[in-house]
Amino acid sequence: MPYSADRPRRVTVDPDGPLLVEGPVEVVGDDGTVFASRRFTVAICTCRRSRTYPWCDTSHRRRVRPDGGRTRTTDSRETDPTS
Repeated sequence: MPYSADRPRRVTVDPDGPLLVEGPVEVVGDDGTVFASRRFTVAICTCRRSRTYPWCDTSHRRRVRPDGGRTRTTDSRETDPTS
């Protein structure tokens, strides 16, 4: 259910991922830059790996496994050496 004056805005915390915030939202960066989104729900990056920071681009999924291997994603930038 979207935000309304009689219901508080919902923020969902995922310990292995982004904060999900019911929109629309404005995020103020540490340098004072304001980022706005009018989407129904936005994913805010908490790992700071995102190329679209402060918005999450699922970069948190690219991490090293305990056995030392890399976690594979379907991101074409990782599989295509020309991009």
